[in-house]
Amino acid sequence: MKTYYPPSDKSITIRALLLGAIADGFTVIKKPLICDDTIAAINCLKVLGVRFKISEDNISVEGRGLKGLNPPLKALNAGEAGAVGRLLAGLLAGQTFPSKITGAPSLRRRPMGRVAEPLNLMGARLKTYSGNLPLELKPASLKGIKYTMPVASAQVKSAILLAGLYADGVTVIKEIIPSRDHTERLLKYFGARLSRRGSAIILKPGNLKGRNLSIPGDISAAAPFIAAALLSGRELLVKNVGLNPTRMGMIRTLKKMGAVFKTTVKIASPDPMGDLLVLPSRIKGAVISEREVPAMIDELPLLAVMAAAIGDKTIIKGVAELRHKESDRIKSTMSMLESLGARAIYRAGTLEIKGPQRFRDGKVNTFKDHRIAMAAAVAATIAKGHVEIRNPDCVNKSYPGFWKDFAKIFLCLQRI
Repeated sequence: MKTYYPPSDKSITIRALLLGAIADGFTVIKKPLICDDTIAAINCLKVLGVRFKISEDNISVEGRGLKGLNPPLKALNAGEAGAVGRLLAGLLAGQTFPSKITGAPSLRRRPMGRVAEPLNLMGARLKTYSGNLPLELKPASLKGIKYTMPVASAQVKSAILLAGLYADGVTVIKEIIPSRDHTERLLKYFGARLSRRGSAIILKPGNLKGRNLSIPGDISAAAPFIAAALLSGRELLVKNVGLNPTRMGMIRTLKKMGAVFKTTVKIASPDPMGDLLVLPSRIKGAVISEREVPAMIDELPLLAVMAAAIGDKTIIKGVAELRHKESDRIKSTMSMLESLGARAIYRAGTLEIKGPQRFRDGKVNTFKDHRIAMAAAVAATIAKGHVEIRNPDCVNKSYPGFWKDFAKIFLCLQRI
């Protein structure tokens, strides 16, 4: 049995950096993820006057308090990080100074109107360019609102909550379909007056207090290793990984498809962390509902690879949101499968994949999307022939050590 330690969680690291920046006092983030996206967050916060001490295993954030950020002297560049761009919009919407958020070309193609709309309802003076970056924000006084999320989006929800810290009155968000709840958990941990009532999240404005926290391993980063282990019939022990229920969608889906796991929770708060044992299993097809998709949005390209490899038919509903990720992930996932001799059918927001299909040798265009590159790596472990994955360095966005770690466990990947 192989043992695998995944890198720290990107979503939680970014949120901890932002909350630490506007908290009173110091925040120490233990075992943070250092990757392109988290570096983009740090660089944006430095422009706002936030100071950091960065060592090998810790980041110390000198909090400025809710109203202590400096007016930026240049545009804030979120790089390719959608979470950084959208969450910064919420954090800056209620400031007393103007600001501008931009990003890399790939991020400038992703929709920002969905975050601008609720923030402007709160009183923000936020302007997009045809619904995209750059965002221009003018000084504004915010008020709390009641807002029903039209689609499941943790980033939009988080932007509203960050703006709600600065608002006059209570902010209430209703989720029809739940999305990942790292922001809510961390806000409470940092002292925010946040509560839940059914599907509603209720936030009262107020200050935050700096805290120390350890970042769990990233379940999305571990997902390719879990998928490859199941397809090869191996046991794999994933250590110190995040076990947040709102991020366990792929695990729940794989259980429905016949996979066997054993989990041990070691730490429960602010985000649960523990070990996940992957056992040899017989996987079959399944129907995945629209309600299940948000909890596994990053893992859907992987699921497509698995669905093509196993017997039976798999139907994944409500995947239209994939069009708005680092690439058009519906197009790029189908392209990846076709490059290796497999295929999927997409119609009206539903992806249908019939198996078993045999992967052959081929060249995969990743579209510079880290999730596509990782899914292609899993396909390569069962392909008949050599698989060339183009632009492999795109994994640096979330997991700089991916190729080294993956080759260590799945030795067929000797050359990428």
